[in-house]
Amino acid sequence: MKIGLFGGSFDPIHYGHIHPVREAAVELGLERVIYLPTAVPPHKLAREFAPARARFTMVELALLDEENFYASPFEMASDQPAFTIDSVEHFRGLYPEAELHVILGADNLAELTEWRRWQDLTEEAWLAVLVRPDWRLEEIQSKLPPELRELAGSERVRFVTNRPVDISATDLRRLLGAGDQPPEGVVPPLVLKYIRKYSLYR
Repeated sequence: MKIGLFGGSFDPIHYGHIHPVREAAVELGLERVIYLPTAVPPHKLAREFAPARARFTMVELALLDEENFYASPFEMASDQPAFTIDSVEHFRGLYPEAELHVILGADNLAELTEWRRWQDLTEEAWLAVLVRPDWRLEEIQSKLPPELRELAGSERVRFVTNRPVDISATDLRRLLGAGDQPPEGVVPPLVLKYIRKYSLYR
């Protein structure tokens, strides 16, 4: 079985977190994608977030119509920062024969050496890197630290071209906090209803 793991704060989740992952799942032949909402993102410790339970619920609502996409509470179980290597090892224990793929953006790849036990991560899982259609692989690799360039050219990294959704969670929080309507087709309808019902960003 090929399984994708996709972590993030999802504050809030939007179609930019779904459409590119759907394309990656098709291209890589992933039979299941597990979203991992993080209670305490280790690289964003200074920022306030919507409550962890609310962010997890929004992910569940967003994925209801996505076949073989699931939300896992694994990274929500602790009030300590969650690290990707811990999640990979957890799912390696659950699915010892599976081929695990960690899905991340090209900007995350450039920061990989700052991740905890990143060398172990690349041995335990393949990396599925989401890139925009106008990005050139040579340019991406040239901007990487030297220790990542060889990795980026290996079979452990797969670059997946996707059509990005032109909005960020930061933009959405600003719009929703001001009571404005997000652009059409950016936020799953059930997620938007949940945000408004509980005034998450007001």
